[in-house]
Amino acid sequence: MAQLRKLCAAGMSGLASELMLSPGNAVTGLFRSAVRTMASLQQMHKTGPHFKQAKPIELRPMQGRPQMKGVVLKTLIKKPKKPNSANRKCVRVRLSNGKEVTAYIPGEGHNLQEHNIVLLRGGRMQDLPGVKHKVIRGKYDLPHVKKKTE
Repeated sequence: MAQLRKLCAAGMSGLASELMLSPGNAVTGLFRSAVRTMASLQQMHKTGPHFKQAKPIELRPMQGRPQMKGVVLKTLIKKPKKPNSANRKCVRVRLSNGKEVTAYIPGEGHNLQEHNIVLLRGGRMQDLPGVKHKVIRGKYDLPHVKKKTE
């Protein structure tokens, strides 16, 4: 193995790969273990189903609360995932517990700027990666959506 490392360091990668692939070589046993095979039905039955572990409530940005107050750090325009194309208006907010999150502003038009105070709720934007909160309209510095007058 030490010889193989020296050959790789010396730049003789072709020779090193021949050493690894040659049959009957002691080195090949080390590299064979890296290849994983699919689990058999018996193995899957024995271990049972695997579920994703949810983050503990203390580690989540809003700590399990339904709404939370925060201060706008900056306004962003984010691009959605593949089939959609309209720009989405978002804000970066520092919550009252000190954590920072990106939140979506629903509705048409807004007047949010830096240092404005907003109320946040949970709610994922499906076509915006990383945006898992929404701003509540009509509370603190974000007014309701204006009615269209014809």
